[in-house]
Amino acid sequence: MEPAVLGSKLASGLLGPLVRKLFVQDGPGAGLVDRPVRLSALVSFRGEKRTLGEREVQRLAERIVAQAVESPGEPPFPADEQAAVADALARRLLALGDLDMDDVQAVRLGAAELARQLRHRSGFLNPQPLSADARHFLDSATEWACLQILEFFTRRSSFVARTLVEQSRAQAELIAKVDELIARTPRPDARDTAFERRYLPYIADRHNHITIYGIDLRDSPDRWPLEVAYLSLEATAEDERPSGLDPHERPPATAGRLPAEEALAGGSRVLLRGDAGSGKTTLVQWLAVTAARTADRIPYVLPLRTLIRTSPLPAPAAFLTAVSCPLTPPEGWAERVLAAGRGLVLVDGLDEIPAAERHRTRDWLRSLLAAYPGNDVLLTSRPTAVRPDWLAEEGFRELTLAPMRRTEVATFVHRWHEAARAPEYEQPLLDSLHTKRDLARLATNPLMCGLICALHRERRGYLPTGRKELYDAALTMLLARRDRERGMGAELGEEAQLELLQRLAYALVLSGRTEMDADTAEGIVERCLPTVASAQGDAATVLRTLLLRSGLLRQPAEGAVDFVHRTFQDYLGARYAVAEGHLDVLVSHADDTQWEDVIRMAVAHARPRERASVLRRLLAGQSPRLTLLALACLEHATAVEPGVRAEVEARAASLIPPRTAEDARALAEAGPLVLELLPGPEGLTDEEARGVTVAASLLGEEAPEGALAVLRRFREHPDLDVRRQLVGTWSRFDADVYAAEVLDHLDRTDLVLTCESVEHRASVAGMRPWSHLSFHGPQRIEDILAAIPDPETVRWLDLRDNPQLADLGSLAPFRSLRALTLVDCPAVQSLDGLSALPLDDLQLSRVGSLAGLRSLESLKHLSVGQELPNTDLRHALPVGAPLEGLSLGQGSTNTTGLRGLQHWTGLRSLTLGHLTSEVTAGSWAALAELPRLTELNVNAHIARAFPRCFERMREMPGVKVLRVTGMHGDEYLSALAARLPGLERVFLHALSGRQFPVSRYAHFFPQAEVALL
Repeated sequence: MEPAVLGSKLASGLLGPLVRKLFVQDGPGAGLVDRPVRLSALVSFRGEKRTLGEREVQRLAERIVAQAVESPGEPPFPADEQAAVADALARRLLALGDLDMDDVQAVRLGAAELARQLRHRSGFLNPQPLSADARHFLDSATEWACLQILEFFTRRSSFVARTLVEQSRAQAELIAKVDELIARTPRPDARDTAFERRYLPYIADRHNHITIYGIDLRDSPDRWPLEVAYLSLEATAEDERPSGLDPHERPPATAGRLPAEEALAGGSRVLLRGDAGSGKTTLVQWLAVTAARTADRIPYVLPLRTLIRTSPLPAPAAFLTAVSCPLTPPEGWAERVLAAGRGLVLVDGLDEIPAAERHRTRDWLRSLLAAYPGNDVLLTSRPTAVRPDWLAEEGFRELTLAPMRRTEVATFVHRWHEAARAPEYEQPLLDSLHTKRDLARLATNPLMCGLICALHRERRGYLPTGRKELYDAALTMLLARRDRERGMGAELGEEAQLELLQRLAYALVLSGRTEMDADTAEGIVERCLPTVASAQGDAATVLRTLLLRSGLLRQPAEGAVDFVHRTFQDYLGARYAVAEGHLDVLVSHADDTQWEDVIRMAVAHARPRERASVLRRLLAGQSPRLTLLALACLEHATAVEPGVRAEVEARAASLIPPRTAEDARALAEAGPLVLELLPGPEGLTDEEARGVTVAASLLGEEAPEGALAVLRRFREHPDLDVRRQLVGTWSRFDADVYAAEVLDHLDRTDLVLTCESVEHRASVAGMRPWSHLSFHGPQRIEDILAAIPDPETVRWLDLRDNPQLADLGSLAPFRSLRALTLVDCPAVQSLDGLSALPLDDLQLSRVGSLAGLRSLESLKHLSVGQELPNTDLRHALPVGAPLEGLSLGQGSTNTTGLRGLQHWTGLRSLTLGHLTSEVTAGSWAALAELPRLTELNVNAHIARAFPRCFERMREMPGVKVLRVTGMHGDEYLSALAARLPGLERVFLHALSGRQFPVSRYAHFFPQAEVALL
């Protein structure tokens, strides 16, 4: 409504009597002392003589609002908002009791500041949104009430005498002035509100897309919806980022690091720096769209490359005209928005205007900020466009966009393919990004990620054969096309920039470094300038142009120069080496893994005869790593002599795929380069598939992303050994990622999942149920149960190295448990707690006590690896158990021997492990009385420790299968073979590292099939 009308509704005589009811009329002190009184003691709902409560204050606020609404003339705001305005005013009046000040301080504060304090104490946000007129009335009523409050204070008898007259005169004058000010101050009227209802949706729609400049591929979009593809990056204070971090590695979270879109929270001024393609303009768009949709601030998107075309830079009234906005605002609208502190000024691209114009831009910003303080302002620039603290005096905080993390790259790739409606290309590209190290190093900002996605889709899911084409496209985009398509002239042509950059890159390659002094770089440019006719200016000027506009070179610290990606350094250095005929220099460093990428890029740039020479010299090195490097070079070589290609592939075929675990270990020694070359699972035998997974597993700690990409391909492989390898390598990877990417997809048949850490245990809770679980280390049963949503799904449980496990009754929730293994659990003092479980299989080794073992009469299989009590097995083992399999390990029979074994007539399998006491004739006799025994497993240690032991053995024709484990190859088994005439199969297990021919023992068992494992 009009200011004059609103002023009449808030005249001095209307609300004064109501406001004065808030206060105790004769508060403490009553003039007897000259010390001011706290406000909390003066208000009637908190003071010593309470006359009002919160409900009364609410009713008082309702009367104030009702009298203003019901007074003659136009209502100050829509009638349906009356209750909401009264609620908000009551909260502000009640906030008087929360102010930590006295009456004198309040008077000194002034009415406007006191009103602001009340708004702050009561909270800036309303439970329900108010119209512009309602907000204006509420603020005016609050400010006027504060005038009446201060007037009341000045008239109290307890007020300080020496200030009473002066304050009273000042307040009376102030009331008159504010009454007049209310009538005269221009406020947003209906025309402003109506215009903003059109302007904000326009801004949201105009900026709700992302454009990738420089991409003109046939089937790849260059625009997609912002809300689909926007990726939240992180802004950091430059002086807080530790040195020595990987490009993909984020610094630890501290108070100085925050999501980039929160950079302007709380009314700030920010100078945001970021390399080419780091997402500065996209962030500007996101802030504009978000502000437009929430309507909490009025955004102005001001690209400097557009503004600078007009002179002078625009005043607020010309903001919309300068950026070709077709909407015409009411006269004075922009000034009113900025004067009220409601603006969000987004100035993009300081680096995109000439250096001479930047000082003019700073003066323009200074004038704008001086005239309209209190607005949010963001200015973006590349890192080297202006010096540090360029706007520090104006209160600007400097932040830098951090490189994308690997998780953010994956999110970007997912959103890009979602927006492009090409989900089938997403996972193959992610696999390539994980396994191809130089490609991953390239994908550290949205610009390069977008280019990679577009090229990948253009080629129907395949990146170029050799990545030279990808780098060429990236260089063309960064060096020329991106500036041209954004309407900016190029100061240096693409070829001129390439000539300068490749010399800088080669100098870094030769020095084995990734950073050089700025003086050194300037010297290299100076020597090159006579050959670059298009370069204007001296070496310092040209180097600064490269730093500012190339997008490839940057200044990481004062006086230093490096490339934004090591990939570009290697690529350009190799380009120069080939042009200058320095291939011999490169090959001489082939043994150094730091030169691998340079050599591969050199092969891509070289001519066919030069490629053949490089490949032959690599093969001449006669090492697996150089052979694999030669194979990797073929990916980048479009034309190679057929004989040379065939020789490289033949040499590599003997290494890839690995056919045994030993071959896999040897292959993994070649390093992460191997991951790009590993095939499968299609076309591989089960043995080769296992070899590939072993090689990738061994590289899991050195190159986790690439190794994971290889292992992920085998997660649906049916072979048990392959699946066991995939489960067994979990500890080399991030627990949650590996669980989600590999483990949760496996066929769980006959697989045991081992958890060795808190992270493993937490990941179990997020997977489909596992029926076979193993927990290693000091883990409480309560924590284990917390990680298993449904303990009844667990049928097999293995607990090892757990000094905290004492009460086995805590395993009761595993009501379906059929098999349990306890190893190295010294706190266990009784097995009685297991009697309630339906156990079929129990394995015990080095537990605190075997007490209670005899009570477990449901067991069908029992393994004991520690000394049994008593002198007879019938007094140590559960006599009522229907045992079918029994394993007696190290030291178990020291006192019992095998006496009483004949009691378990249902035994079909017996294992005699690493016994430390000799088996006597009586024990062998007990063994011979087992009528159903068909399988005997014997540790070869018995034959070595007790050479005549088997001579006392009784003949057992019923035994059909014999296993001898732990063999050295020199054991004499003739006596054992003679006592087992019914053998059909014999399995000999050699100790790791031992080798001997199976023929050495085959003649002992002429009627049986003998196999060496």
